[in-house]
Amino acid sequence: MTMMALGTFLFGLPTIAYQKLQRRQDWRHVRLTRVGVRDAVQFVGPGEDTITLDGEAVAELQPAGASLDELRRMAATGDCWSLIDGAGRVYGAFVILTIDEGQSVFFADGTPRKIDFSISLLAVDGPAPRANG
Repeated sequence: MTMMALGTFLFGLPTIAYQKLQRRQDWRHVRLTRVGVRDAVQFVGPGEDTITLDGEAVAELQPAGASLDELRRMAATGDCWSLIDGAGRVYGAFVILTIDEGQSVFFADGTPRKIDFSISLLAVDGPAPRANG
C-alpha cells in the first residue's frame, strides 16, 4: 500500500512510512500604512505551500537509510516532482528542501536500529514536474 508518491519514490512500508504530515500555506498581502485608520491591504497572490513529513523507521521493518539516500539523490537534482497521495489526490509540483535524520539504538556494528526523519517539501510553479527518474 502506498501512502504517497513523490515522483517515482513511494512512501510506505517497503521504503519509509511517515507518521505525521503537516501542511502550511500562506497568502501574500501588501500593506500600505495610513494615518488614523488600519493599514490598506492588497492581495498579491499565493505565498509558500510547504509539507513536512515526519516519522521513524525501525531497521527490522524498513530499510530507511537506503530510502533517505534515494530522496537525497532526488533533492540534489534540483528538480520538482509530482506529489500524489495514496487516495489519488494531486498536491502539485514540489521540491525537496530539507531532509533531517536522527539515528539511535544501534547494532554492534554501528548500524542504527531506529531512524527518525523529517522531510520538508516546497510547492513550486514552473516547469512540469518529473514523474520518473
